[in-house]
Amino acid sequence: MSATQNPIIAFADAITEAGLGAPAIIPDGVLHRHHIEGDRPGTLNGWHVLHLDGVPAGAFGSWKTGESVSWSSRAKADLTLSDRIRMAQILANARQRHSDERRQGQVIAASRAMRLWTEAMPAEPQHPYLVAKQVAPHGIRQAGSLLLVPVTDGERLVSIQTITGTGDKRFLKGGRMAGGFYRIPGASAASPLVIGEGFATVASLVERHDCPGVVAFNAGNLLAVAKEMRRRYHDAPIVIAGDNDKWTPGNPGATKARAAAVAIRAKLMIPDFTGMDLSGKPTDWNDYYRLTGATLARSAA
Repeated sequence: MSATQNPIIAFADAITEAGLGAPAIIPDGVLHRHHIEGDRPGTLNGWHVLHLDGVPAGAFGSWKTGESVSWSSRAKADLTLSDRIRMAQILANARQRHSDERRQGQVIAASRAMRLWTEAMPAEPQHPYLVAKQVAPHGIRQAGSLLLVPVTDGERLVSIQTITGTGDKRFLKGGRMAGGFYRIPGASAASPLVIGEGFATVASLVERHDCPGVVAFNAGNLLAVAKEMRRRYHDAPIVIAGDNDKWTPGNPGATKARAAAVAIRAKLMIPDFTGMDLSGKPTDWNDYYRLTGATLARSAA
């Protein structure tokens, strides 16, 4: 930054150049949240804090990606030891505040989840989503038209995933997700434990193979859930049933499933849709079994 440049403008420019938003800066030394273009509308994953006392300094980043950047109006080569210590403290304070806010949000979400779960009724087998996916409820509940899938840490309910009749899925705001899962018992306890992403996917595997299943909810959570299952069932055979996201660049479903399988020494299975109807862009094991069933039905007709 040049000696004459306004530090507030320079700080805002640094945030924008880093691709972490274009917020209106409030230089009061307090952490503020802001929206980052490309994130889901209404989210405030971006954050920034700017101090103007002494040498103008601050920090900014994204809670979604974990990226954080320290900033000073002075060039790095001109920073004194005192300046560096101060910048490190600004960043540490921002991270601590985020950690405190996250824990508070998780407590509030867990309380709300328990209230929703307690007041809900067992899910109707004829719920439109369950009918469309051709799976049973497997212990989930229903509040009005919403299905409720519990997110647990194994001992406590920490959040809830809601599913509409058309398959729109949401999690409680602020609820803990990392490592959260839902376990579906299988008829055969001797069968391998199968870990997959979505409820319908795991329900399909449980029903067709009589195996116990664990819902990890998304590809990004597979590794954490897999490690927790390995910790709980040290010598048990485990299978990671990944999605085949061939329609998404990088195929995150298969890529993250493979990484989880390698990390815990588990077997891996990815659905192969070769020769099937691809008009619906199938990706998971629920899609696979429904397409297989439709093919068999047509063959028998």
